[in-house]
Amino acid sequence: MSESPVEVNLIPIEATPESFRDYGQVIEASSDGDKFGPNDAQLDLSRGTPRFYIMRLKDRSFRFSKITHHANVTQCLGSIGGHVWYLGVAKPSLIEDDKVESGSGHLYALPTVEEVRVFRVSGPKFIKFNRGTWHDGPLFRESSMDFYNLELSNTNVVDHTVHDFVKKNGVIFRFESKEDNNTSS
Repeated sequence: MSESPVEVNLIPIEATPESFRDYGQVIEASSDGDKFGPNDAQLDLSRGTPRFYIMRLKDRSFRFSKITHHANVTQCLGSIGGHVWYLGVAKPSLIEDDKVESGSGHLYALPTVEEVRVFRVSGPKFIKFNRGTWHDGPLFRESSMDFYNLELSNTNVVDHTVHDFVKKNGVIFRFESKEDNNTSS
């Protein structure tokens, strides 16, 4: 049976330290010389070799149906140049259990359609995901954009759990950018 997926329209939320708290952190500029504190990225890179790189992404539309989480790392993303970008997220759903061997498997609850949100990230800031935060993105209007990415060297090989909302829920998410809604002056 090949029914078309139901489109769920989401309204983007501006990513601020308060609005993004359940998913991770929004890190903004601080003065040089400030001491480490709660406004700095609270990283967990202890489960492997950190990898910091610039990734070039192309053609990332404002629709998504798959969402991913990483159980072993607090991933960080930010656009080079502070351009506007978006990401779909759902709260972390890791189930901590001493009987599950770290690195080879983990327990989690599936994200629900109702939990998915879209955040707009603008300006010179970056996003730090809590371990296990479900996400899709970066998503953007331009044909390509560069992002810096901090994760582990093997994150996308051994720590990449995907939930497909089309297959499991018959749903695809879409949204319009804030800029699209401000075209009339």
